[in-house]
Amino acid sequence: MIKFLLNGLLRDKSRSLLPIIVVSLGVMITVFLQSYMGGMFNDSIETTAKFSSGHVKVMTVAYKENLTQMPNDYAMLDVNTVMAKLKKTYPDMTWTDRIQFGGLLDAPDATGKTRSQGNVMGMGIHLLGNQDEINRMDLKSKLFAGRFPVKPGEIMITNELFKKMSLKLGDRVTLISNTMYGDMAMYNFTVCGTIHFGTQVLDKGMVVADIDDVRVALNMENAAGEVLGFFTDSNYDNSRAKELAVGFNNDNTKKGDQFSLTMAPMSGIGGMDFMIAYSENAQYIIIFIFVFAMSIVLWNAGLVGGLRRYGEFGLRLAIGENKHEIYRSLVGEALLVGLIGSLIGTAIGLLCAWPLQVYGIDARNMMRNSNMMMPSIIRAQISTTTYFIGFIPGVLSTVIGAMLAGIGVYKRQTANLFKELEG
Repeated sequence: MIKFLLNGLLRDKSRSLLPIIVVSLGVMITVFLQSYMGGMFNDSIETTAKFSSGHVKVMTVAYKENLTQMPNDYAMLDVNTVMAKLKKTYPDMTWTDRIQFGGLLDAPDATGKTRSQGNVMGMGIHLLGNQDEINRMDLKSKLFAGRFPVKPGEIMITNELFKKMSLKLGDRVTLISNTMYGDMAMYNFTVCGTIHFGTQVLDKGMVVADIDDVRVALNMENAAGEVLGFFTDSNYDNSRAKELAVGFNNDNTKKGDQFSLTMAPMSGIGGMDFMIAYSENAQYIIIFIFVFAMSIVLWNAGLVGGLRRYGEFGLRLAIGENKHEIYRSLVGEALLVGLIGSLIGTAIGLLCAWPLQVYGIDARNMMRNSNMMMPSIIRAQISTTTYFIGFIPGVLSTVIGAMLAGIGVYKRQTANLFKELEG
């Protein structure tokens, strides 16, 4: 039966060519969009994780409750012991401690008086003698001028702030902030380089310094605001991160103790839950759109094709075939068309997505005024899902379209079909 239907489709191009072209185009777009959106969302999530949230984040209960205020007065103490325990308990993860802080950056003139100031938000990370954080945060691609700190007391600031404060490389600046104990802190740094993130909210006033310098400046010896954890064997996995956080909190979070430790998955930090949920369901939205659109197109194509096949249907009824058999054969033809079109569309979609996965698109200029953390290079991501996702709209739409169009066979009277055969 399958061979019979296939031969019929191959010999009568008017029955198969247009539907196969429609299915192939729809499947190609579906496959390409799934790989593109999957790569874009995953890269965006990973960029945000590496820059600020981690796959999971460990902090005190009070710090988590006031997270947007960067409350270092609720920082973790004895962070070296915390880090050692985390590395021992979760050896399959990478852990790093950081300090987030805010303050005022003051630039003095030759006489020591203030000539310019700027509000800043800062980050203390491991810079001296360690390239891990530089590579993780992709800071090399964001270096605008100068160099990274190579000795204590050096700081990097955004290029926009650098120009606003009329600074030169090598100038001394003073950070005015609060210590962990609420006292005023003043600490001198030397500007060694400038960075450009391409994100407006960061470029307005971001400073980056070695974490040991920040500890000295804010009186936070052996303390840190947060410890970030990253899966070493995979990208962010929401279910895995949530499971990890539940287990950690059961063992470490004490009710009523605001300085006890708690762990939060990335989806529980800074409203990332919506973006993660959207990225997980985006492919289903794509499938629904293309199933609906292609079904309507193929339904109309089936109706048009069915009009010119009523003579054929009359002949088949005349030789004893019933309407149910005709209807099933129409659906069978549609299934073959869907499979053929899906194979062609998937192959073309993969060919289009492969260069985007390997080479990517430089998005630095497009994201210059964005308030969302995005990777500098946008890439597609061809996953296992990419290979079969096109078959869902490709096959479903043709079958649904044929089923809708084939209803017309039942609405026609057998006598009319015979008349059309005679005509």
